[in-house]
Amino acid sequence: MSAGEVTRMTAPAATIEAANAWLTHLRAERRLAANTIDAYERDIRQFIEFLGGHWGEPATPARLNALTAGDVRAFLAARRDDDACSRSLSRSLSALRAFFTYLERVKLIKNRAVASIAMPKAPPSLPKPLTEEKAGALVASEAGADAWIIARDRAAMCLLYGSGLRIAEALALRRRDAPLPPRDTVRVTGKGGKERITPVLPVAQALIARYIALCPWPLPPDGPLFLGAKGGPLRARLLQLAIARMRAPLGLPASATPHSLRHSFATHLLGRGANLRAIQDLLGHASLSTTQIYTQVDRERLLAVIERAHPRA
Repeated sequence: MSAGEVTRMTAPAATIEAANAWLTHLRAERRLAANTIDAYERDIRQFIEFLGGHWGEPATPARLNALTAGDVRAFLAARRDDDACSRSLSRSLSALRAFFTYLERVKLIKNRAVASIAMPKAPPSLPKPLTEEKAGALVASEAGADAWIIARDRAAMCLLYGSGLRIAEALALRRRDAPLPPRDTVRVTGKGGKERITPVLPVAQALIARYIALCPWPLPPDGPLFLGAKGGPLRARLLQLAIARMRAPLGLPASATPHSLRHSFATHLLGRGANLRAIQDLLGHASLSTTQIYTQVDRERLLAVIERAHPRA
């Protein structure tokens, strides 16, 4: 099933059609990332199917128009019973709000029950970066069977740690996008379809060149840069599993993931004096407040700066 479809949902045809139209709107007009649309699809499917059992009757558009705040709370309670965290519940509620706003806009229903529910409070979650030594060891690791796969994983991880890319951004690169000399930048499309140009370190350029030289599969210009073992596009899950297998041999924490390399990129730049606004641009954050979370991760360094520079320290 592709992003923007809920054809597997057990619901009346009119409800499925409305949900599909909404997801298509998110993809085509709001240009949300495919991962976000997939998450919203799961949320709306779970909600509609829950209502069918909760009401004992199909969740038709007319029945959705009679939805109450109690129905929404019952759904959230059921999700909580299934061990959904506050962050997941908040995302689900955001999806439902967007869905009902869309249904009102296209004049299918008009119901403000979802909008009346307050967002669940999520505990603050700080990034879990690796130390400089652990991040370096992970990128330098040569664990694996095939030389070209080792080269591929090292090149991909070096883009995450050396340029702060998200795993989806790195795996979306085309062969023509490969940052080989003299090109030392890469253009990526991040969340919300926002493009940015990010510098690429010489070490990453060298690793990418080695991977391309060793790759046994054709790499046409318009095809993906990173390939799987059978020649298809490399899936994020395979890189996640590769890092998971390296945790024990390298003494890495359980939090070591592809995304932790992006966190490490930001934290280590901040620790070595990089400007927070520059880090925001490199990460592609829309708001500086999102980037500021890394100042909480690196509190020891900030305290040391105060002790060294403040006249009353």
